[in-house]
Amino acid sequence: MNIQIFGTLKCQETKKAQRYFKERGIPFQFINLSEKGLSKGELNSVKAAVGADNLVDREGKEYGRLNLQYLTHNIEDELLQHPLLLKTPIVRNGSRATVGYKPDAWKEWLEHQ
Repeated sequence: MNIQIFGTLKCQETKKAQRYFKERGIPFQFINLSEKGLSKGELNSVKAAVGADNLVDREGKEYGRLNLQYLTHNIEDELLQHPLLLKTPIVRNGSRATVGYKPDAWKEWLEHQ
């Protein structure tokens, strides 16, 4: 199992996801979206698992700051340029991924590894 958690240090849901895997002794890699975004390949993998519309945090500060609600834009390009537009946490396990705190899905991953 190769778990990656994409999020920010201030995000409570990201902290809960990290705690979930720590409590079960499952190693994970944390990627701080404030410092580094998803690569194009990672974005495509996550997008294939959850759908592009589920990745954008339309309620977040970054979405409003960029005025994206008023602009025509390519969402994939925006997500690559502005990783703070992503909903967090994104938890990835190979080709499988979740957005948000989804312990039921992670439990299923653990049972079927």
